[in-house]
Amino acid sequence: MRSAACAHWGDGRSRTARHLFFMLLSAVRIRAIGFIRIFVPMTVIRLTKEFSFEAAHALDGYDGPCREVHGHSYRLFVTVRGVPQGDERSPKYGMVMDFGDLKRLVHEQIVSRLDHAFVLRRTAANETLLAALRLRFDRVVLVDYQPTCENMLADFARRLRGGLPTGVELHALKLHETAASYAEWYADDNADRL
Repeated sequence: MRSAACAHWGDGRSRTARHLFFMLLSAVRIRAIGFIRIFVPMTVIRLTKEFSFEAAHALDGYDGPCREVHGHSYRLFVTVRGVPQGDERSPKYGMVMDFGDLKRLVHEQIVSRLDHAFVLRRTAANETLLAALRLRFDRVVLVDYQPTCENMLADFARRLRGGLPTGVELHALKLHETAASYAEWYADDNADRL
């Protein structure tokens, strides 16, 4: 049994009313979609790119075996976050950041500097060692910190943040010294230090 409302929509006299109702509904939907597209902000997206480099280091003054010269096959994961480009006329439309631009930045600031290098803390005691090393090797990098995985990440964060495009933030870094040992840096954990 049909209700009175259903019977009303089904009779011939209401065909025009029904047609107008559905036209109005369609127009409202189109306007609502346009409204949502214009006024609802895009979603924040995180992009991650992986890098690798080989480097040696020695932990000056450390009380374990890592005080000796040794090397690692480092794996670095760089995560940035932002809102994808919303301008349809932009060649970067739909992108938070071009992966090629991120690769270029990380290579300039980190990989090209440290790949196949010996990383050593700058101390008075290391000056003599440094002079001897530079007679034989070109890729000796002096840093103002103990070159642990943790300190390297803090240095990487500082170097990368300045080169990111407007609207893109460094979100996280993860640096593996070995397959099972890594350190992580998160922007949220360091908001008061940035």
